[in-house]
Amino acid sequence: MRNLMKLMAVLMFTVASYTAANAQSLKFGHIDLQALVQVMPERTAAEAEFNTFQGELEEILGEMQKDYQAKIAEFEALGEEASEIKRNAKIAEIQDVQQRMQNYQVTAQQQVQQKQNELLGPVFDKAEQAIEEVAKEQGLIYVFDNSASNRTILYKSNASIDLLPLVKAKLGIQ
Repeated sequence: MRNLMKLMAVLMFTVASYTAANAQSLKFGHIDLQALVQVMPERTAAEAEFNTFQGELEEILGEMQKDYQAKIAEFEALGEEASEIKRNAKIAEIQDVQQRMQNYQVTAQQQVQQKQNELLGPVFDKAEQAIEEVAKEQGLIYVFDNSASNRTILYKSNASIDLLPLVKAKLGIQ
């Protein structure tokens, strides 16, 4: 029984030592992905193209709104002496323009989201690839994103490596 107790004590000590040694070799890193993407030159070009695209969509919506306002003005100009048939026809035209505007807004929102993904997707992919390369070079097992939109880290040790300067250097960004 005594030998069994000694054996258990030695085994627990060995496991505890092994666990402590492995825990010390684990390396973690963190990066503000949004800050990295903000300084990438590709983002500026993608953002300019996106703003042009969005401006064109807004211009079309503006034209539809002008048409809508014109239809309302026509309806108001009919006055009380207009027949019910004319009034109903103008109401139908107004409702048609309203429906087209609503459909356009839904479609435009989908197009905006798709264009944003299309333009910024490669920028994020390049950033994530550089992060992965730097993390491998540094021997990290995890890299946490501590962007303002993704703050889920409750504690960060000074032993965690900030990859932002290393990744910026990897991408050739000052």
